[in-house]
Amino acid sequence: MQLKIMPKKKRLSAGKVPLILFLCQMISALEVPLDQKLLEDLVQPPTITQQSPKDYIIDPRENIVIQCEAKGKPPPSFSWTRNGTHFDIDKDPLVTMKPGSGTLIINIMSEGKAETYEGVYQCTARNERGAAISNNIVIRPSRSPLWTKEKLEPMILQNGQPLVLPCRPPIGLPPAIIFWMDNSFQRLPQSERVSQGLNGDLYFSNVLPEDTREDYICYARFNHTQTIQQKQPISVKVISARSSRERPPTFLTPEGNASHKEELRGNVLSLECIAEGLPTPIIYWIKEDGTLPINRTFYRNFKKTLQITHVSEADSGNYQCIAKNPLGAIHHTISVTVKAAPYWIVAPQNLVLSPGEDGSLICRANGNPKPRISWLTNGVPVEIAPDDPSRKIDGDTIIFSNVQERSSAVYQCNASNEYGYLLANAFVNVLAEPPRILTSANTLYQVIANSPALLDCAFFGSPLPTIEWFKGAKGRALHEDIYVLHENGTLEIPVAQKDSTGTYTCVARNKLGMAKNEVHLEIKDPTRIIKQPEYAIVQRGSTVSFECKVKHDHTLIPTVMWLKDNGELPNDERFTVDKDHLAVTDVDDGDAGTYTCVANTTLDKVSASAVLSVVAPTPTPAPIYDVPNPPIDLELTNQLDKSVQLSWTPGDDNNSPITKFIIEYEDTIHEVGLWHHQAEVPGTQTTAQLMLSPYVNYSFRVTAVNNIGQSLPSKASEQYFTKAAEPDTNPTAVEGLGSEPDNLVITWKPLNGFESNGPGLQYKVSWRQKDGDDEWTSVLVANVSKYIVSGTPTFVPYLIKVQALNNVGFAPEPAEVMGHSGEDLPMVAPGNVQVNVVNNTLAEVHWDPVPLKSIRGHLQGYRIYYWKIQSSSRRDKRHIEKKILTFQGSKTHGMLPGLEPFSHYALNVRVVNGKGEGPASPDRVFHTPEGVPSAPSSLKIVNPSLDSLTLEWDPPSHPNGILTEYTLKYQPINSTHELGPLLDLKIPANKTSWILKNLNFSTRYKFYFYAHTSAGPGSHLTEEAVTTMDAGAGKAMASRQVDIATQGWFIGLMCAVALLILILLIVCFIRRNKGGKYPVKEKEDAHADPEIQPMKEDDGTFGEYSDAEDHKPLKKGSRTPSDRTVKKEDSDDSLVDYGEGVNGQFNEDGSFIGQYSGKKEKEPAEGNESSEAPSPVNAMNSFV
Repeated sequence: MQLKIMPKKKRLSAGKVPLILFLCQMISALEVPLDQKLLEDLVQPPTITQQSPKDYIIDPRENIVIQCEAKGKPPPSFSWTRNGTHFDIDKDPLVTMKPGSGTLIINIMSEGKAETYEGVYQCTARNERGAAISNNIVIRPSRSPLWTKEKLEPMILQNGQPLVLPCRPPIGLPPAIIFWMDNSFQRLPQSERVSQGLNGDLYFSNVLPEDTREDYICYARFNHTQTIQQKQPISVKVISARSSRERPPTFLTPEGNASHKEELRGNVLSLECIAEGLPTPIIYWIKEDGTLPINRTFYRNFKKTLQITHVSEADSGNYQCIAKNPLGAIHHTISVTVKAAPYWIVAPQNLVLSPGEDGSLICRANGNPKPRISWLTNGVPVEIAPDDPSRKIDGDTIIFSNVQERSSAVYQCNASNEYGYLLANAFVNVLAEPPRILTSANTLYQVIANSPALLDCAFFGSPLPTIEWFKGAKGRALHEDIYVLHENGTLEIPVAQKDSTGTYTCVARNKLGMAKNEVHLEIKDPTRIIKQPEYAIVQRGSTVSFECKVKHDHTLIPTVMWLKDNGELPNDERFTVDKDHLAVTDVDDGDAGTYTCVANTTLDKVSASAVLSVVAPTPTPAPIYDVPNPPIDLELTNQLDKSVQLSWTPGDDNNSPITKFIIEYEDTIHEVGLWHHQAEVPGTQTTAQLMLSPYVNYSFRVTAVNNIGQSLPSKASEQYFTKAAEPDTNPTAVEGLGSEPDNLVITWKPLNGFESNGPGLQYKVSWRQKDGDDEWTSVLVANVSKYIVSGTPTFVPYLIKVQALNNVGFAPEPAEVMGHSGEDLPMVAPGNVQVNVVNNTLAEVHWDPVPLKSIRGHLQGYRIYYWKIQSSSRRDKRHIEKKILTFQGSKTHGMLPGLEPFSHYALNVRVVNGKGEGPASPDRVFHTPEGVPSAPSSLKIVNPSLDSLTLEWDPPSHPNGILTEYTLKYQPINSTHELGPLLDLKIPANKTSWILKNLNFSTRYKFYFYAHTSAGPGSHLTEEAVTTMDAGAGKAMASRQVDIATQGWFIGLMCAVALLILILLIVCFIRRNKGGKYPVKEKEDAHADPEIQPMKEDDGTFGEYSDAEDHKPLKKGSRTPSDRTVKKEDSDDSLVDYGEGVNGQFNEDGSFIGQYSGKKEKEPAEGNESSEAPSPVNAMNSFV
């Protein structure tokens, strides 16, 4: 017979069975299944899917969002009431409704106050099938008020007295969280003696002197607004008494012997007892006539608080707290009554009926006191709603009979008492729909033999369809004695066998039609472990191996995993897992345990275990350790075109376990006598599956490795010649570059012998122009690496590919590579070359780029040739060496640095490609402006007299323009080495000598001399000279020098000076040995050369003349040598100049000794050119 699935309720006549939806499992009739295809043409009344909480506390600093989301077909529209009347959101510019939903957004951040929108809100979602309503949502803004100002007097107590510090936090919304801290924001320590009560007060069972402090502060944290309010600090002072009298406990809270506590069902019941006494009392809790619930009872606050979670009516009763210390005990009884807001027993469920059917909505709730049940339809009390003849209300049940399409509506059940209410929406949707099967067609089910098989047939229809199952194409009905048919349409085969494999058809029927669906069932062989691991006893340090061979259905892929003591294997390289084996080397005591092999497939799992015991090794003679003996008995099996299995027998490990085997191969076709690495396998493995290449004559050998070293290789295996095959790969590094303007050279890296895969290796070289419509041109070439295509146009892009082939066939299609035919020199010079002289040493050049086609190659850049053709000052016509600057890429401008001032230059520009340079652009001539000149080449002071000196000089070697004049500045130097007023003299540019008159006799002068161009003054030379005393000055001076040198007073003075210098040097030497350095640099900076001192801004004079000038020789260019000339090239400072010739000396730290050693450069005496030692007069002048 055919099996029909009917509800397992009392069978009723047709048309009187309530419609129940089935989807994979039996569910009460909630709603139409949310299948998109099903919903496309099915209407459905609204259902509220999301709403704000009933008691909705908002943050007054943020916008108010009241949620209301609903679904239905057609999509519902939304409206709101506020405080029981219609809320017209269009009239309030601050209120908007989220598109496609009923969620309200009230924008109070821009303007408005949250208090304005306090009230009770309710949302209605409506479509043509009815209206669903939300809960009453009470909107209240959170509040975090401040403490009222109060004056707190200090508390003074004697040691041992009880104390209660009141907190009395302001009433906020929601209530604040209370905690006590000090001024440093550190929580005050609490204990059995000191603790915080549920009301926030701080209780002291007895005070101690250490409780004295002035900063007991109660804080109230309002989490909703993330604010913390602080009470004024309380000062407590505890006075130490000689003795504190002990006393029995008394309760600080609660007061009296009994109290009452009321709590709501489902909440946390918190009972509190805090006692004072000395010593500190201990609190105990009991329940009269009962026991405290074990899993829901918790003690807080040092057992002063008893908490019971999820309380129910059964937790009502009398609870006793007992406070005890050595002097006595007291108790307090708390009578607990558990009330209950309404809670569901049976909530109404959505009901889908077909026309003419019967049904009912049931709404049952409980509570304490008993809640009252009221009904609404589409949001309107049912008493005033339009009458429906198919509806009858009987208390908590609405009975429907002979419903019609107009009976569709949304019903609301309200269950309420003094502690709250419940509101549930449930729709009645009257539909007439033929059967539909929701399970996917041709679903494949795979089941292990002898296991249950469940075939789904989720369906929908109104009236409720009946379900029948058939097997096979002939429609053989399924019988109830072999199969189980569930109410949700699922067919169960309790014990599936191989013959259960086949196609099954599910048929759903009601009076409006029929639907069917086919599914397929495959029965697989179970996975079995045919070789299980065995119990093993091994010695420490040895190797153990467990075997686990698995047999499985050939269509399933198993995974094998090993466990140790039901956990993962240790992360240790000593544990190695092969296909069928687990090996553990160098076993130690920690390796003992149970080892389990687990084999998994997508459908089943099996396991097998074995125990490993580790024992101490038997004493044996000291072993001899050595490398392993070579493996033997190499054998090739499972010989396929591209693989072979190699097996071998290990040689003796010589007391050191083999850790791995190395497999090598020889190719007697391509490389006779050369062995290559093939693979490595663990030392526990004696077979290896080797992947082979085509067209190779293989021989294999195996080497064993242990901790000592490698064995000798084994004897070679038999040879195995693999069949030829087409190449697997194509040549790499394919390039196309032209060596001449009319060719294309295609190169590649050829395949090696192994990659050829067969005899007759060749290459198919193909090319075509990239931008043309030409077909590919191809040639076959031998095993080479280059092919030249001749007769190509110059520098044209080509697409190139090189494909390998042999006598068997072609390699896969190669990738295309772009190349270019040969380059030629560019044809066109850059145009519109412009030169912009930036300054007297820098010019900027601009040019227009040449057309790309004229480059005829890869553009590498532009090259500027420039050269100096004429010096404007010397009219030098000689051409000097050309200079070149290259600018990479397509740059069209560049800078020419390092030009000489007041010079004529020429330049041209050329484009550069890989072949070379193109033609030059027409020469562009430009000249640089004048610059300041260099210093005069030399300066000599000759013919000194009483009141005049003659200056002779050579013009600057680099005038850098037309000289306009010379400037001579000079100033006298008195006997104290101070500089006198600076005099200024302009000299025409055509002069090379000048007699300076009206000078003071026997006076030293310092001169500064420099040239001018229109750009300004250049560098100066410095010189010093002395006017004479009288006509016989020379002889008189010499005579006086000799007489003074023979005087005793002068000799004594010189000895004293020498002694002073010697002492100074000794002090310097001692300081240097102590790690210090003589501040030579500071001395040099302090006595800077007047030659380089800046001019004062106010009077144009040079800085004060330093006496350092007489304590060191003049630098070259500052003192006059024997020929009284100064060369510009010698004006730079030299460290040698500070000593006598090249004999200047340096300390180890680099400081200069010469200037402190009394050495002085030989200076001519008033024009005498003597090279002898300095005269006493000159020496004396150094210290005047």
